Amino acid sequence: MSTRPADSLDHGATPWLLAAALATTAPHVAHQPLWLSALAAALFAWASWLWWRNERLPGRWPLVLLVAVAAGGVLFEFRTLFGRDAGVAMLVVFMALKLLELRSRRDATVVVTLGYFLLLTHYFFSQSIATGLWLLTTIMLLTATLIRLHGGPSNSPAATLRYAGLLTLQAVPFMLVLYLLFPRVTGPLWGLPQDAHSGRSGLSDQMTPGTIANLALSSEIAFRARFADRVPARGSLYWRGPVLENYDGLTWKPAGGRGRAPNIEALTPPITYETTLEAHQQRWLLALDAPTALAPEIGLSGTLTATSREPVNHRQRFTLAATLDYRFNVDEDPPVLRRNLALPPDTSPRARMLAESWKTADPDPAHLMQKALAFFSEENFFYTLQPPLLGKQPVDDFLFLTRSGFCEHYASAFVFLMRAAGVPARVVTGYQGGEVNPVDGFVVVRQSDAHAWAEVWLAGLGWTRVDPTAAVSPSRVEGGIVAAMPAGEPLPALIRLRSDWMRTLLFRWEAVNNVWNQYVLGYNLQRQRELLARLGMPDGDWRNLAATLAIICAGLLLAITAWSLYQRPRLDPAARLWKKALRRLAGSKVNCALWETPLALLERVEKDHPSLAPALRDVVGAYLQARYSGVPDNLTTLRSAIARLP
Repeated sequence: MSTRPADSLDHGATPWLLAAALATTAPHVAHQPLWLSALAAALFAWASWLWWRNERLPGRWPLVLLVAVAAGGVLFEFRTLFGRDAGVAMLVVFMALKLLELRSRRDATVVVTLGYFLLLTHYFFSQSIATGLWLLTTIMLLTATLIRLHGGPSNSPAATLRYAGLLTLQAVPFMLVLYLLFPRVTGPLWGLPQDAHSGRSGLSDQMTPGTIANLALSSEIAFRARFADRVPARGSLYWRGPVLENYDGLTWKPAGGRGRAPNIEALTPPITYETTLEAHQQRWLLALDAPTALAPEIGLSGTLTATSREPVNHRQRFTLAATLDYRFNVDEDPPVLRRNLALPPDTSPRARMLAESWKTADPDPAHLMQKALAFFSEENFFYTLQPPLLGKQPVDDFLFLTRSGFCEHYASAFVFLMRAAGVPARVVTGYQGGEVNPVDGFVVVRQSDAHAWAEVWLAGLGWTRVDPTAAVSPSRVEGGIVAAMPAGEPLPALIRLRSDWMRTLLFRWEAVNNVWNQYVLGYNLQRQRELLARLGMPDGDWRNLAATLAIICAGLLLAITAWSLYQRPRLDPAARLWKKALRRLAGSKVNCALWETPLALLERVEKDHPSLAPALRDVVGAYLQARYSGVPDNLTTLRSAIARLP
């Protein structure tokens, strides 16, 4: 008769492996090519069908062929087999293929180990709360699968999951200690390509008609800000980004170079705030206009744009100060003024003629500025996210034909008119406004708040902000894009919410996410050093951290070991009552051994202590009934019998 090898995999363990493999790979469907997800799903289905039918697994050569085909597909798709995306794709395929050679517990252990490794790759794409909860649940499932493979305390799925949950809970203190004390890394994990830190891009450093309107269709958060005192009025919240001075007839671009240091004259006391900026892969920041105090790692260009030393490729937090009323570069360099008067030749002749007619009637720059704003407000202009397409002369087409546009159309046309009239002007891009979350007090600025406005240089006043969009749609500045847009505009549903309970739910969820971002994902090297300083380790180098980690982890391990060793098994009620009966007998000078069975004890008492035998006979009978019948009433009988013992 044949016997099953000791390392063979029992049939009932395969569903655990299939579930664990599916849980570790399924979220990658959102990041992988469709053909690869379809291939992995087909391999999962094939492995499940073979298990269900108890069919023979495929041989080596079909699997080798599948590996070659999958590797070739990944190479064709990503042009490499290395890096984040290609590497994760290969791991997903290998996991699906490994399910087709589950012949031994060794193969099954490889699947579980690969599952643990795959869990880490999910953080390359998302570090949200939902991802963390999913991974924690999947860790428990993988641990339960490992317990099932190697003979856990019970074959019951519920008992196996409970045991895995207990082990996961025991690991939580180690997770917290490693999170707090393990040295922080600022670069991509394991030296992977830069895409390991990639984030959503937002505002661009160039502007053409439609670029900012496209951002208005996104409800993604661009950054959050928390003010030390009260939040300023929404109409004064202009978050300055790239300043665009060069114009080629269609696209506005930065001039390049930092220029001389800006000269800012604050007319109101500065306000302090902290901003948490999402990754946008650019060096410029979003600072409240006008910045007056910056962190050491932040620079300020000649156009008043705050910049960081490195591109913002991960979420960062900055503490800044700003004054809302100011004068900026009252004495400007002549080359800068000439640059902000330049216009490409042979562009938009009708707009040029209009500006020149204004200048002929009244050359005062302030009056020319008001003339242009009155033109926008008094003529039949419309503020819309769906403007008609413009031709080869975009400013002329906008001013005299379509008269429908978004903020970039109005800012571009206004600056063109000012330059044509001899007034230095430029385009400023950034964000305007923001919504206060009443749950945590943060101002939330979304991509839909992206905005473009203008700056003109006036003698004695310097660069002065002018928002031509406010001349057409004042509600855009005071109430945000939702208040400015008619009902038919294609705004995201998230920012159109009107229901009070849904908005409250959104605010609470975003506040929870903000806490996660600030205190979990935002736990960087600086915060770790601050924590170590509070713990009495101001010089927290890697040696001190390693020693501290070793001591704390050893202490935790000893505590868990002691807890496990000194746990007493919980007795059922009948066994507890039987121990009580033994104590009563010991009081009557009967030597009771714990290893002695009740019937053997009764036989010995009948010989050595005949007077105790009748009462003990009732106790033994009631105990056997209560212990093995499972009838609750038998416990009452046992208690009565024990009470009759002398």
